[in-house]
Amino acid sequence: MIEYGEKIREIALKLLKNKEVDVFIGYKKGTVPMMNEPVLITDPDQVESLYWDSFCALNLCNYLTKRTDKIGIVATGCNSRNIATHIVENQIKRDQLYIVGVPCEGMIDHRAVMRTIKQREITDIREEGDRFTVVGKDFEETFEKKTFLQNNCATCTHRNPVIYDEMVGEPVEEQTDVAPFKDVEKIEQMAPEKRQGFFARLTSRCLRCYACRNACPLCYCPTCFVDESTPQWVGKSIDPTDTLTFHFLRAYHCAGRCTDCGACERVCPVGIKMRQFTKKLNKDCQELFSWEAGLTLDQRPPLDVYSPDDYNEFIK
Repeated sequence: MIEYGEKIREIALKLLKNKEVDVFIGYKKGTVPMMNEPVLITDPDQVESLYWDSFCALNLCNYLTKRTDKIGIVATGCNSRNIATHIVENQIKRDQLYIVGVPCEGMIDHRAVMRTIKQREITDIREEGDRFTVVGKDFEETFEKKTFLQNNCATCTHRNPVIYDEMVGEPVEEQTDVAPFKDVEKIEQMAPEKRQGFFARLTSRCLRCYACRNACPLCYCPTCFVDESTPQWVGKSIDPTDTLTFHFLRAYHCAGRCTDCGACERVCPVGIKMRQFTKKLNKDCQELFSWEAGLTLDQRPPLDVYSPDDYNEFIK
């Protein structure tokens, strides 16, 4: 991980000095441990602020939409798939981008760490290979990284970037022995009433702050459906029906496009596992259309096109 950071800074410096890009998009170390921040750099003298470790989990593709300048950007497997989606959906052009690929073995779940240390204050975190050490005022504990991965990272099958111009390291081994939809299958087996109760409980703590929408690289509509007033599709209150409507509709807008990057869950202030909505749709797209988002620049998402021979056995 440390050498990745050094390589990213080296590439960014070269690109900016040679004026190959106008801006470089990466991460900088956060003001508090485990909370690294996106950063946009235009000056070669700022390159030293670029940083990389297992807490660079926010999706940088939010900063690509409708830009016209030349951009350098850091991309893991899921981020690169979002870049591919942006290109296919005409939000950015491929020749505007210099993609710096980062092989990724997963990001650490900051909430799992805090639960384990019983919410004590962290002053520093150090990474050493496949382990990390958490340091506080009166404690220091070391953990294995693989037991604290974000849920989406633990079952990720596309750890390496799918498109890139330069890689900062050798590709990592892809996971083939994981069951990414095991939790979805459990929900599918529930009776309708129990399933409805599950989703009602899942969203019961929602504040309607829209952090999930704002962090999602797919939510770039000029006016979101929740902000439409003529007609008004969904109320602004935290009424359970309005809240469920927001989450279901947002999930359907991501159908066939979601790369399961986990940004929505990471930013949720109350820890709602909203990937339960989008993962079901990802599973359906894979089973019905043999489709995973962002793996190619030559094909649009299945719900974005029509073909007479589309699978349609569900239509009665």
